[in-house]
Amino acid sequence: MQHARVITQFVVEEFLPDMSPGDVDVDLDLIDNGIIDSLGLLKVIAWLEDRFGIAADDLELSPEQFRSIRSIDTFVVLAATHSVEAS
Repeated sequence: MQHARVITQFVVEEFLPDMSPGDVDVDLDLIDNGIIDSLGLLKVIAWLEDRFGIAADDLELSPEQFRSIRSIDTFVVLAATHSVEAS
């Protein structure tokens, strides 16, 4: 997982301020556990666009891609690949 550390840091700062990044499991279900809701998803997507230069408008998005730190990391890698192929 290439970006798990920075994604975890963002999730902790924005959604889990009482936890430390080391306490967050990369497979924790952020949606089912109520950590990220629909507005939170928009915040995550906006951050990913800014932080990683992802053009989310060019991608098919689903909540499954943002369910955990691991799935967000996978999304970032695949989005970067899509961006390179589109160039």
